[in-house]
Amino acid sequence: MKRLTLISICISTLSYSQSLYQKMESIRRHYRLPEMGYAVISSQQVIDVQVCGYHRIDQQTKVDTANIKDHFHLGSNTKAITGFIAAYLVEQGKIKWDTKFFDLYPEMKKDTKPAYYNITLQQLLSHRAGIQPFTSGEKEKAPKVNGTRSAQRKAFAKYVLEQPPVPPDKNKDFAYSGEGYVYSNAGYSIASLMLEKVTGKSWEQLVREIINYKLQLKTNFGWPNETDSIHQPWGHWVDNDHLVPLSPSFPYHLNLIEPAGDINMSLPDYSVFIQLQLQGLKGNDRIISAESYKFLHFGIKGYSIGWLNGTNKSGKRYSAHEGSAGTFHVITVVYPDDDRAYIICINAESENTNKAKDELLKYLQSSYNN
Repeated sequence: MKRLTLISICISTLSYSQSLYQKMESIRRHYRLPEMGYAVISSQQVIDVQVCGYHRIDQQTKVDTANIKDHFHLGSNTKAITGFIAAYLVEQGKIKWDTKFFDLYPEMKKDTKPAYYNITLQQLLSHRAGIQPFTSGEKEKAPKVNGTRSAQRKAFAKYVLEQPPVPPDKNKDFAYSGEGYVYSNAGYSIASLMLEKVTGKSWEQLVREIINYKLQLKTNFGWPNETDSIHQPWGHWVDNDHLVPLSPSFPYHLNLIEPAGDINMSLPDYSVFIQLQLQGLKGNDRIISAESYKFLHFGIKGYSIGWLNGTNKSGKRYSAHEGSAGTFHVITVVYPDDDRAYIICINAESENTNKAKDELLKYLQSSYNN
């Protein structure tokens, strides 16, 4: 009898997963998107992971090319990974949240605006340092510098810190306008220099050491099709009212702001990283302490370290982030009180992307009684 019960539970779970897959596929088709994926996670397990569609919208066949091993560009969800690395180094005694940037880089203080003299690691990672946003075309104004990525980021930081700070009360472009908050990709590049200084390792090396090797999760940098243009998804953006795939040879890259938004991962691996967040928020020490997880997600009202936070209409806490560099779109929402997290990934950015994402997220949440 127990064996029969177990079999019936497995069949029921499989049937439910298939139903969710069919719903996602119908949404993808309705909004004419190339590839779409989702994950539903608890602290105990990655409950469901599915992908559907095609790597390129101009190469659709009768058989989906989407694969569970496909990598999606995380965009600004990368900030949570950089924040996690910072927390790990804080617990290792390498740096403190209140360490000042110019205590580590006194030689860069010359020509810097006085408003930046006392900026700290915590302020940079929580967008409270008044750093220029660099969320669109401002990066193109920065001087072109050769050398390693770290050297380029250092030159970029010097340029950014010579620019006037952004007054928070004049910032009308971001969803959260808490005291002192100015969302800035450049702030994460400056913070990464602090992590590099105290470890003697590049940000890329820290990602590989802590995420790839310690957590055993595979990350790559840049667009997924730069690694494999045949077996990995291509990003898509709108050109003349149509979605077009972005070739890996196209000269669009996120150099200078990689720590803010340039990691790609598969849904299964990224789901394990998010599961760690739920485990930590439930009080478990996993790689870093439970207290650090709580600080990363909820330590600072509105936006802490790599995570927006708040309460929904039901009064339940959530932390979340969306990421898009214009060619992929990823949203992650964590509900610690319900022990649930949701991820939705799409390899395109358009008005339809946002509609599809909202519809699927609402459906997943209602399906799991949030």
